[in-house]
Amino acid sequence: MTNWLPLNLRLQKLRAKLLNDPYYRLQSGEEIQMATQLGMRIDANQATVDDWLRLPGLSIHQGRSLVELSRSGVKFYCIEDIAAALSVPVQRLEPLKSLLNFSYYDDESLANTTQVNPNTATVETLAKIPCIDLSLAEAVVQNRLTAGSYHNLVEFQQRLGLSGEAIAQLMYYLRF
Repeated sequence: MTNWLPLNLRLQKLRAKLLNDPYYRLQSGEEIQMATQLGMRIDANQATVDDWLRLPGLSIHQGRSLVELSRSGVKFYCIEDIAAALSVPVQRLEPLKSLLNFSYYDDESLANTTQVNPNTATVETLAKIPCIDLSLAEAVVQNRLTAGSYHNLVEFQQRLGLSGEAIAQLMYYLRF
């Protein structure tokens, strides 16, 4: 007879860490798999140093290099691009592939985006944002009224239970 309870408690604690600590550094393949299942994604072309540091095996120097390359206009289209930028074998980064998104952005459209503060916006204002329908706009305001202001995008995502894909689309329209 196997004792599943300790494993279950350990996984529950890990799940809580992943959901509640936006700076938690993943330690293993199991944690990467759970983070992926929970919807954690890092946009390789918009990632911060803190985002890169969440990934096991990446140093602060490597994270800074990737951010600087991205800021200078380098676009990452696949895991092989990241490996080349870091001068590491692609096999070393392969386990991270499920956490990385390689989204493409039109620089002009991003420059013309109007940002809205979800801590002060009305339902009507939020509903004007692409990707926010009336029910989500109402949920944003209701959650704000019951749980207080949103401190950042990560907390916004967690409190509303939004997917990584939804946040990737919304992050250009929100400011905290």
